[in-house]
Amino acid sequence: MEKTLNRIHPVSDPEATYFLQVSWEKDLGTGFGVILSDGQCAWTGTVSEAEISREAADMEMNREKYVEELKKALIAAEESAGKYNFAIS
Repeated sequence: MEKTLNRIHPVSDPEATYFLQVSWEKDLGTGFGVILSDGQCAWTGTVSEAEISREAADMEMNREKYVEELKKALIAAEESAGKYNFAIS
């Protein structure tokens, strides 16, 4: 299993710091788990392969392109700094 951990500052609260851990088996396109923490609380979830396909279709985006964008936003934070915004709700 592979994992990444990134620090994020959501646009909804730019003074706050959150930590986002993403874990996956084969590749992000087969589904992944997430843990979001503010240092005091943690929230967990999973995204299935079917949900990824559904989101790509909803956005009228090629599935492979959608998975590449997910990688950039969720696990390549340093390379994509400033290109993606996060909102916590």
